[in-house]
Amino acid sequence: MSTDNDKDRMESLVERLNRYNYEYHVEDSPTVSDAEYDRLFRELQSLEAARPDLRLADSPTHKVGAAPLPAFESVTHAVPMLSLNNAFSDMEAEPAEQRHAELFQFDERVRKGLGAEGGAVRYAAEPKFDGLAVSLLYRNGVFERAATRGDGVTGENVTENVRTIRSLPLRLHGDTVPSLLEVRGEVLMLREDFERLNRHQAELGEKVFANPRNAAAGSLRQLDSRITATRRLSFFAYGVSRVEGAVRPDTHSQEMAWLGRLGFPVVPESLRPVLDGIEAVAAFYESIMARRAELPYDIDGVVYKVNDRAQQERLGFVSRAPRFAIAHKFPAEEAWTEVESIETQVGRTGAITPVARLKPVFVGGVTVTNATLHNEDEVARKDVRVGDTVVVRRAGDVIPEVVSVVLAKRPMVSEAGADLVEPVLRPREMPWRMPDRCPVCGSHVVRPEGEAIARCTGGLFCSAQRKQAVIHFASRRAMDIEGLGEKLVEQLVDLGWVKTPGDLYRLRAEDLAGLERMGEKSAANLLASIEASKTTTLPRFLFALGIRNVGESTARDLARHFPDVEDLFPACREDESDDAMARARLTDRLLAVPDVGPIVAASVVEFFAEPMNVAVVRDLLASGIHWPMETAPSAPADSPVAGKTFVLTGTLPTLTRDEAKARIEAAGGKVSGSVSARTHFVVAGEAAGSKLEKALALGVTILDEPGLLALLA
Repeated sequence: MSTDNDKDRMESLVERLNRYNYEYHVEDSPTVSDAEYDRLFRELQSLEAARPDLRLADSPTHKVGAAPLPAFESVTHAVPMLSLNNAFSDMEAEPAEQRHAELFQFDERVRKGLGAEGGAVRYAAEPKFDGLAVSLLYRNGVFERAATRGDGVTGENVTENVRTIRSLPLRLHGDTVPSLLEVRGEVLMLREDFERLNRHQAELGEKVFANPRNAAAGSLRQLDSRITATRRLSFFAYGVSRVEGAVRPDTHSQEMAWLGRLGFPVVPESLRPVLDGIEAVAAFYESIMARRAELPYDIDGVVYKVNDRAQQERLGFVSRAPRFAIAHKFPAEEAWTEVESIETQVGRTGAITPVARLKPVFVGGVTVTNATLHNEDEVARKDVRVGDTVVVRRAGDVIPEVVSVVLAKRPMVSEAGADLVEPVLRPREMPWRMPDRCPVCGSHVVRPEGEAIARCTGGLFCSAQRKQAVIHFASRRAMDIEGLGEKLVEQLVDLGWVKTPGDLYRLRAEDLAGLERMGEKSAANLLASIEASKTTTLPRFLFALGIRNVGESTARDLARHFPDVEDLFPACREDESDDAMARARLTDRLLAVPDVGPIVAASVVEFFAEPMNVAVVRDLLASGIHWPMETAPSAPADSPVAGKTFVLTGTLPTLTRDEAKARIEAAGGKVSGSVSARTHFVVAGEAAGSKLEKALALGVTILDEPGLLALLA
């Protein structure tokens, strides 16, 4: 490359990196990923190493961060807050020396600097937090001042905000409190506190934060420390820069233990035994990376320091970093990429989930091409569109998700019109909308009022829901087909023998006998159980259909008011499949059923509005499924139970829950699953929980088992 090309490239890199630095450290609004920043920074370092004569005075390799915010008083650091050089690893390489080549090169430089090429160096290791570095000053054991890193020489005075951190000691304790102590550490936000903050922000309709680091930065830079106090920041110490009036420990590990005794929060990993040699260091890196997702805070790598402070002083510093320490970074958990399309997936229960198809990107140690968008509301909240550049996050084995959109990179188009004086820019793509038809079976997609999840209504025939539908259909409380367990259902569906529940009644003994772990006797027993299931009750049959929001109790109420299942079909007759009036008529009839509200009525109507669902029901009836006519249980006119609502909770001494329920219903009562002001009796057994507490609060009559039996008698 020519000198002019070198110079132009270096000037371009310096300008870009300084801009990215300002956006990240001052505005808390990065427009480039950490991985991309690191790549450009390393390119600049390489160019400056090859052509030191072209190095620019404002190169970011000279400094650590960005200038302090003018809103805060400036603080000049007595000891500069330097950064660390980085090491990266190729986790697919073998052996470990090749996988962690840059780490081994660091160790080689350390041993050479110490004249200890033949011996192992002892290292202290600790997590590399993803937060904000601060310096804390204590005089005679009392907290006096806190400052951010800033540009490494001058930082921002954030004393009042740091004072609100509950874990931070405002007065040190112990027998070795120095007259002056300056401690370096990290302000961050624990994951659970971050999630709590974002939930609160969303409830208030305010901006949610992209990650805990941004949340911590925004909280620490509040001009009103009362706001900071509500944000639950945390602090962990990681080193000492100045000590007066006390003997400073000889090693870094002893220093961390000393800070802990003085009252500073110190992460357990900082107090672990030191590591002998670089092989142990590499093993620690892989160990903590495997546990990364389990930690209560975000980390983006591990920091290693030569443990002996005398050796640290011999090794010294380069312009911006110590020679005795290095930051070994993990593969980025967040990366930037483009959304190529937004598609939908159908879950086993019919839930429709939007999924972003991405331009492949390496994040969290793997190449990611898909990321969940959770639900329609999340897509709208984040305003994710096809063509957008997005931040993708993958932590451990967690499914990758789209965290946010980089709006500065959104593709725009110019729009001109007769009524416009000048052309205006608008987004190239329109906002995404949930499709109204299932991508698998073509059924209607509905989103019940008050729910975040949209669902496919073709539960009986949609192939995405097939296994779950058949398992539920055969379950004990539904059609009670003994021997038809989950694994057997999976085999039958995977072989294509069962596509709807009606196919169960067409299975042949000779086919079943050839399946894994299924002989002739087992096949005969299963077919006998399937045959026996044809004689059932209408409530069981309705429950077996898997209609959303229709449980056993609701199925029983429906059976009493619709004794012929075809009474539920009017909205789906071929000549009026799209007839809104037919749906309205059925809805009105359903709402006349006690305890059937608008949500249940809508679920029933949507289910039977799918012609394929009706076709499956008719197929089941044609296979021979039948039941006696359902009649409401009779009860004496003066029965104290008739028309009363009961709730069962806890374990009764002799009656099972089902037995107690059956006796109450036989006497004309009704059993509900939740306590409300309309509940007449709560029957409480051993280990009764929140239902009993709510009943007591509402003044509902409480019965034990003897009291229930006396009432029924």
